[in-house]
Amino acid sequence: MSRRKHVQGFTLIELLVVMIIIGLLAALVGPKLFGKVGSSKTKAAKAQIEMLGTALDMFRLDVGRYPESSEGLTALREEPSGVDKWAGPYLPKAVPMDPWNREYEYSAPGEHGDYDLSSNGADGSPGGEGEDSDAVSWSGGDTER
Repeated sequence: MSRRKHVQGFTLIELLVVMIIIGLLAALVGPKLFGKVGSSKTKAAKAQIEMLGTALDMFRLDVGRYPESSEGLTALREEPSGVDKWAGPYLPKAVPMDPWNREYEYSAPGEHGDYDLSSNGADGSPGGEGEDSDAVSWSGGDTER
């Protein structure tokens, strides 16, 4: 007598139902998670601007002025020519790129204060809302100068 062993497993219908449920969950949860990525990049840009602002203030305390636009933020890592009291480097690592992998825009004197430091957001152009909004040193809570 041959006995058939009872093989347990999932049917094709059961697998399809599970895949549909997983797809629905991903469709509902995914957009909410991806929305957080954009806002976290904006928050990271504001935090980096604040950190760079602290380094710029330390440069000013030593040298007596902020780096000129022509010297740029590299003056925080490398001594500019003709500067006597430079005691840097003022940053432990190279000047970071913004979260969208672009250089921060720096000018001194600035239109809004002693210097202007900004990132143009995800779109790379001034202005915008949401992920495209600018992170700037002269307005908005933590980065106000």
